Amino acid sequence: MTDRSLKLVLLGTGPFAVPSFRQIARSRHSILAVVTKPPVEKPSRDKEPPESPVMRWAKESGLRVVTPSSMNEPDSLQWLCSLKPDLLIVCDYGQILSNEALSMARLGGINLHGSLLPRHRGAAPVQWSILSGDQTAGVSVIHMTPKLDAGPVLEQRSRDIEPDESADGLEVRLSQLGVEPTLMAIDTLADACTLGDDLQSGVPQDRQLATKAPRLKKSDGQLDFRYPVEWIDRQIRGLQPWPGVFGNLLNAQGKSVRMVILKAHPYLVASEVLSEQGLKPGQIVFSDVASGLSLKIEQPKQWVAVVAKNGLLILETMQIAGKSPMQSAGFVSGYSKQPGLCFETPTEPHPLLEKMMAMGNS
Repeated sequence: MTDRSLKLVLLGTGPFAVPSFRQIARSRHSILAVVTKPPVEKPSRDKEPPESPVMRWAKESGLRVVTPSSMNEPDSLQWLCSLKPDLLIVCDYGQILSNEALSMARLGGINLHGSLLPRHRGAAPVQWSILSGDQTAGVSVIHMTPKLDAGPVLEQRSRDIEPDESADGLEVRLSQLGVEPTLMAIDTLADACTLGDDLQSGVPQDRQLATKAPRLKKSDGQLDFRYPVEWIDRQIRGLQPWPGVFGNLLNAQGKSVRMVILKAHPYLVASEVLSEQGLKPGQIVFSDVASGLSLKIEQPKQWVAVVAKNGLLILETMQIAGKSPMQSAGFVSGYSKQPGLCFETPTEPHPLLEKMMAMGNS
């Protein structure tokens, strides 16, 4: 290892970038500036604009922070060129850099991405790792090209996804996992530059194995129990904390209340058995009722579930609009005497769950 130190510009916005950026700041390399996206929300009259996790960390670290609306605009490019950086470090930034922007750094840019590329290229790789039913997740450090997440892979690390793991928890784990490979990639480029080695290092991605991880929408959280219960379980875990999953809970009189499911787990029951018992997708089933329906379900004494296409979604934590989150026992206590509870069924096929179907997940 040489004493070569690179001049870096860090570009990031969300929390996924902070662990790696923090360690880079402690390394032998120098940080010229930190670039983060400007606040989306307008501040109120008495409050400062909300700060992104990267902005908050950079200010606390005494680093120079800039918030251009786009790094691809002429003014931003001119500013970046004036810094004469050796390398751009990009993670969870939220903008695609043009070839011209990448060329402002002598060695181009590297990107820490939250998936095992070429799988899950796009804005929501961690969420789509869970939505797709992957058993393994990971991080990739790539040498950047103008095409989204398509550059050669410099470093990769992987970890198993826990059966009940949600996207927010997995993202924290992967953000920590990305620290070491990011530093290794920077040092490798620094040493190659010093020794005069080929800088076009990395393993090219197989385009035929590439999948997309598009940005999520609020509507993706709509519940629809006409689909397999395993898919709904992945929807709940994959959409935490945003947009979450929600639906309208109807009583026998047709009155509805918005309900958010925060935690649940699937219990497989053959669709034929559910039909024989007169149970339909979206119907709420309480433990005392199920005991009389010949359903042998090994759960705590009191439980509540929602009927899905091929099983039951056992609810653990939920939240009724305007109320605090409650455990299943609290819901049983407050709602088990209300007959005919069921979730409203959407009128159209569910776009997100249809995408999962198209990917061949079951």
